[in-house]
Amino acid sequence: MTRTGRATHMLTAEDRLAIRELLALYGHVIDERQFSRIDELFTPDARYDVSDFGQGVRHGPAAIAALWSDPGSRHPLAHHTVDVVITEDGDGTVRALCKGIGVLANGKAGSVTYRDVVTKTANGWRIAERVAVLRRADRIPEIS
Repeated sequence: MTRTGRATHMLTAEDRLAIRELLALYGHVIDERQFSRIDELFTPDARYDVSDFGQGVRHGPAAIAALWSDPGSRHPLAHHTVDVVITEDGDGTVRALCKGIGVLANGKAGSVTYRDVVTKTANGWRIAERVAVLRRADRIPEIS
C-alpha cells in the first residue's frame, strides 16, 4: 500500500515481458498497416501525442487509426523499438520509456523517444498514453 492507501502492483517478469511485447507489436501493427488490430495496442481512452511531428494529440483507438490511415500522415517504412526501460511509480502507474528507430523511404533513419503509460486490462497490457518526442540535434542535453 502507498501512503494514500492505494495498493501498488509489483511488476512480475511476465508483466515486463508482456509490456515489451506490446511495445514491439506497435511497430508490427503500424508497419503492416493492420489498423484493425489497434485495440491490441491502446486502451479505449488512450492519449496519443504526436505533437512533435505536427500531428497533435489524438484520443482513443479510432482517432489514432484515422490518423494512421490518413494518406498525408508521414510514416517511416519501418518502426523499431529498442532500449526499453519499465518503471513503476509509487502510486502504481507503470511507465515504459523506449527509443524508436524509423527507417524512411529514402533510406535515412530517424529517432524518437516514446514516453508511455501502460496499464493491465482484462485483455492484457495496453498503452494508455504515448508521447512521441522527436530526437533532434538541437535537443541534446548538456552533459551532467
